[in-house]
Amino acid sequence: QVQLVESGGGLVQAGGSLRLSCAASGRTFSSHAMGWFRQAPGKEREFVAAIAWRSGATGYADSVKGRATISRDNAKNTVYLQILSLKPEDTADYYCAAGSGSAVAKTYDYWGQGTQVTVSS
Repeated sequence: QVQLVESGGGLVQAGGSLRLSCAASGRTFSSHAMGWFRQAPGKEREFVAAIAWRSGATGYADSVKGRATISRDNAKNTVYLQILSLKPEDTADYYCAAGSGSAVAKTYDYWGQGTQVTVSS
């Protein structure tokens, strides 16, 4: 089992930035890629970004490309998601996940509880 705990959400003004953290514990997850997804009220969960654990290769959704950076600290077993120039449409619950590294949510095996991000206009 892998436990994932997100933090760093909150209320941010449009144009601002935030950095979300995802701390992993439990069974070694060095074989898992890590991803961030988000779900806005009334919408389906959507892919935001992913990072391969060993190579560090990254991928981003078009909606955040150029504004988001996913990174990881192997020593701390932590993955980060920084988003700049936040927009009201970035408002959602953000989830960390461990799994395939693809943009498809069902290919991830472990999920955190989520952290809420609200961007005010």
